[in-house]
Amino acid sequence: MTAQHPPVSTPTEPLLSVRDLGVRFGVRGQKEIHAVDEVSFDIRPGQHVGLVGESGSGKSVTSLAIMGLLPRRGVRTSGEVIWGGRNLLTAGRREMSELRGREIAMIFQDPMTSLNPVVTVGVQVTEVIRRHVARDKAEARDRAEELLRKVGIPDPGRRLREYPHQLSGGMRQRVLIAMALACGPRLLIADEPTTALDVTIQAQVLEVLKELVSGTDAALLMITHDLGVVAGLCDEVNVMYSGRIVESTNRDRLFAEPRHPYTGGLLESIPRLDSPRGTPLRPIPGSPTETLAWSEGCAFAPRCRNKIDLCTERTPALEVQADRKLRCFNPLSAPDHEGAVSR
Repeated sequence: MTAQHPPVSTPTEPLLSVRDLGVRFGVRGQKEIHAVDEVSFDIRPGQHVGLVGESGSGKSVTSLAIMGLLPRRGVRTSGEVIWGGRNLLTAGRREMSELRGREIAMIFQDPMTSLNPVVTVGVQVTEVIRRHVARDKAEARDRAEELLRKVGIPDPGRRLREYPHQLSGGMRQRVLIAMALACGPRLLIADEPTTALDVTIQAQVLEVLKELVSGTDAALLMITHDLGVVAGLCDEVNVMYSGRIVESTNRDRLFAEPRHPYTGGLLESIPRLDSPRGTPLRPIPGSPTETLAWSEGCAFAPRCRNKIDLCTERTPALEVQADRKLRCFNPLSAPDHEGAVSR
């Protein structure tokens, strides 16, 4: 059971608006790969939004497209990513360089590869501060020490003089969080920030992240495959499969009454404390590589227990319903699934 969050105000104007985002990778002479297709969602000030799915669903590519970090060659992007009235997909390198870190910051998946192994932690943290806040060296170092203390790193003065390999995985992840929050960004993107950590350190890092984001009233985009993270942190949830959003609704509704078979499968494949001893998990059959092209039907059809003939004949559209957005011809029915995946 997760703690109840206070209601989040949702002003009319989104902070970030993603509209029909598409990302295609291609090599000359080979067929293009549609990594992300028709992805749309909004993030409002103070809102915590989740982007959920298995590896290969397009979550990280979506975040890299938003940040303008995709390679220039062999990549085609389409759609819009609107921030402050600007489309970030058409912004220049200098404009994105000014924006990253100061207005939008990102916590990457693996802290060991995200930090420079031959540069001290202090240099890496103060570099961000001096780049965007224009502080002198001593003032930037004081700010860096304050940030490390805020994210729960003991003896921050000594840690600033150390190299990444001298810190534990949890401490390295906290350093990345400190760097991301150094300039008080309005939007924080966290890409699987607890993947490489053990369970107890995961809980500590998430608690730090939750407190710091709430304290600054920044918006958060949490990218994860872990539904426990979603249950404890997110207000709105977008479920992705094979590059497209298949279900989008608020957290409580998603856990109480999932409608897409993929969402239901994700929830049924994790352990529950209220299940009788010995109850087997019900994993989703197959693997994420077993898909149809969206142009031929529903990509999830080869693994879906609810599929009907229409699923392999037509492409389902993302339909707006009263309580959610859903891309499915034969969704799970509420009476049959009620309570089966309660938190």
